[in-house]
Amino acid sequence: MPFSTLGLSSALCEAAYAAGFQTPTPVQAGAIAAVLEGRDLLVRAQTGSGKTAAFALPLLQRVVPDVQLRRAPRRIQALVLVPTRELAVQVGDVLKALARKLVPAPKISVVFGGVSINPQMMGLRGGSDIVVATPGRLLDLVDHNAVHLDQVRTLVLDEADRLLEQGFSEELGRIVALLGAERQSLFLSATFAPPVSALAQQLLRDPVQVAVPDTTDTRPDIAQSAIAVDTHARTQLLRHLIKQYGWSRTLVFVATKYSAEIVADKLRKAGLNAEPLHGQLSQGKRSQVLEDFKASRISVVVATDLAARGIDVVELPVVVNYDLPRSADDYTHRIGRTGRAGQAGLAVSFVSADTEAHWRLIEKRQGLALDLEAVEGFEPTEVATATAERFVDASGNGGVKGKRPSKKDKLRAAAEQAQPH
Repeated sequence: MPFSTLGLSSALCEAAYAAGFQTPTPVQAGAIAAVLEGRDLLVRAQTGSGKTAAFALPLLQRVVPDVQLRRAPRRIQALVLVPTRELAVQVGDVLKALARKLVPAPKISVVFGGVSINPQMMGLRGGSDIVVATPGRLLDLVDHNAVHLDQVRTLVLDEADRLLEQGFSEELGRIVALLGAERQSLFLSATFAPPVSALAQQLLRDPVQVAVPDTTDTRPDIAQSAIAVDTHARTQLLRHLIKQYGWSRTLVFVATKYSAEIVADKLRKAGLNAEPLHGQLSQGKRSQVLEDFKASRISVVVATDLAARGIDVVELPVVVNYDLPRSADDYTHRIGRTGRAGQAGLAVSFVSADTEAHWRLIEKRQGLALDLEAVEGFEPTEVATATAERFVDASGNGGVKGKRPSKKDKLRAAAEQAQPH
């Protein structure tokens, strides 16, 4: 099936081909026509499946007629919300690359926190056709009267599950309340826990649902393994594996910013070119680490879950879960950094005595049945402590769910207020 059969213009079909898509991926085939028709959309598809282009291509086509009117100032027609700065940059780059052959080209602005707001305000003078933003910075710009959202025709939530669930609900509720009632909404993610999926349905109107099944044909080519190791021996084991197998680039996930710094420092002292990546670094440093990693000037990046979404490194061979993720959904996003664009990848998880119960629950939710391996010279001797047991709740999240009112309640209230009556 060529892209032209989905209703895209010849310029956008050429742009898709130039971006490396010979034919539409399953998620693109299911989503593009629906977006062009103005339908709401709920997409669940694996990382690396082409989700960004699935909304970017039709979004660009729907914005072009308004660009041709050359209204002054431009009004924001499409708003793409993302949870991290890195994903904002990536999505902006994809949109700009796909828009290169459009005449006239839409103005695409990318805004995020962690950097000075003044250059972003300057860049928004005269308006913009498409804005890609993290929620907090977008609201800062609203408060500075630099953007107006009442003319937004299409709202996109990329990595929608995180935007709806983890720490963004109040900000998202404020943004939704600023949008016009008549709008198209597109929600996309690799995972949707049942409560988040139910919440998404409240914000969508009769959505077209595109769920790419996890089959051998669509599943990324990622070999997965779990290694039993004592907690204190994980860094030495990581060094051993990198050396033994000659991993050219390794993305290592840890639980905290402190761990990212400590593990990276230990690896550097062992002679490896390693750098930490976490939210307390400046945006310039974060961008430089990613650029150096992609260019192979850095061989190991030790990251918090900041890197689990929106980091696209070509031919990244290995992801290591030094600390296990909090949930099965986070596991999906983490290992999805490898095995992208048809390449093979490897995901390795370190499992200690204290985390084995948690690993078994993640394994169960992922439909895995992996032998817990031992590496010669690193055979574990620890036994689980009395406080080690954890569980994954019905939504896929780890830990015990608290009894405080959920932030999702506030988002539901804002969504109901935003609905037409």
